[in-house]
Amino acid sequence: MKTPARLALFGGALALLAAGGFAVGKTAGPEAAASETAGGMPGHAEPVAVAELPGGLAASTDGYTFTGPTAEPGRFSFTITGPDGRPVTAFDVEHEKKLHLIVVRRDTAGFQHVHPEMAPDGTWSVPLTLPAAGSYRAFADFAPTGGKPVTLGADFSVAGNYQPATFAPSRTANVDGYTVELAGDLVAGKTSPLALKVSRGGVPVTDLQPYLGAYGHLVALRGGDLAYLHVHPDGEPGDGKTAAGPEVKFAAEVPSAGTYRLFLDFRHGGVVRTAEFTLATAGTPAAPAPKPEPEPADGHGH
Repeated sequence: MKTPARLALFGGALALLAAGGFAVGKTAGPEAAASETAGGMPGHAEPVAVAELPGGLAASTDGYTFTGPTAEPGRFSFTITGPDGRPVTAFDVEHEKKLHLIVVRRDTAGFQHVHPEMAPDGTWSVPLTLPAAGSYRAFADFAPTGGKPVTLGADFSVAGNYQPATFAPSRTANVDGYTVELAGDLVAGKTSPLALKVSRGGVPVTDLQPYLGAYGHLVALRGGDLAYLHVHPDGEPGDGKTAAGPEVKFAAEVPSAGTYRLFLDFRHGGVVRTAEFTLATAGTPAAPAPKPEPEPADGHGH
């Protein structure tokens, strides 16, 4: 992580909400959404040629398969099977973990970045509480020992009364008493410098703690097709030149114009927190502010 990692694009097809229990499905390929986005964000996302599509678009690629997943109340399980059809049990450590799991609802609500544990038989599992009903996408990011890095994606859904969320453009996030401010612009097809400044009670935080070998991790999800992008910041803890805050700097490259949801994981006081932002690429019309939800008939809100 001594040089900024380029964002790796992958995404999935928009999925319809499935009925009954925890229904789990796999996505075999993308369906580009050029004019709509999940959660009411304006898309303007340009379709990507099939030949240019990287990993993460399907449950199977290069002989590896995201088998499952099985979503039970409070727990999420799956296996990664290899070209021989058997569960893979040998993985390289990438960013201090053998596998990174991202789970997010299709409207980009309920984002979670977690790290499952693997049993000797190759079954991965992690305690996971999904915040609300809806259609979700899970991404498994790993490197099998002796092979190249692979990203697989699968859809699943949680039954119930689905209430889609919308997100207005935002460059400031407040979480647990911390304020995180985003500076910089996303420019499609070009490297875009971004800086995220962390403060608490108006005082800059200068003692951020390393998390997975960095002072921050940034994930971006493109509206419409949930193209997934991941980048690590400039520098690394202990290199003698990277400060532990208040700014965490990134070099991000997004592949197309559109509106993106950005999620910054940072650690302070021994706790990992996630700051969320909504940012359109330069020249993309900003999303209108969401309309207020109508009051229920009984006058009580949610």
